[in-house]
Amino acid sequence: MNQYRTERPLPALFGDLTRDTVDLIRNEIELGRAEISQKVSQAQTGVSSIAIGAAVAMAGLVILLLAAVNALAIVLPPLYAPWLAPLIVGGVVALIGYMMLRSGQSRLTADKLVPQRTLNSLRADRAVVQEKATSSDRSVVDDRTVVKTRVVEETT
Repeated sequence: MNQYRTERPLPALFGDLTRDTVDLIRNEIELGRAEISQKVSQAQTGVSSIAIGAAVAMAGLVILLLAAVNALAIVLPPLYAPWLAPLIVGGVVALIGYMMLRSGQSRLTADKLVPQRTLNSLRADRAVVQEKATSSDRSVVDDRTVVKTRVVEETT
């Protein structure tokens, strides 16, 4: 830390500040890309779940409805069996399919796709830059750059 306390010309300090700011922005962009890539992967998983849920619901509708309707028709009074059995079985299968679709849809909500780590990091960077603008201690920016580098390496 004391190495920055030496007398250095003002243009050199501004050059260091500019270089550190550019490096910080690059690191933020890399972190954002890594996190957005992860969120896209989560979205693909959600879409896959919806598609699979829809296919399962359709297969269930085709196969189970026929068997369930015929089985329920045996139990119901002959007068009501032709219309009530398909209504009951169809309602139950449609409810199951709806629950599966809602499960996949819940994985696609906007709050789950927001890159939270990047936003938190940007807020911290803003605070560091504001603090740096009022302070002559360069170690704060250097420590933040080291942390950014570690975060980017961990996410990739």
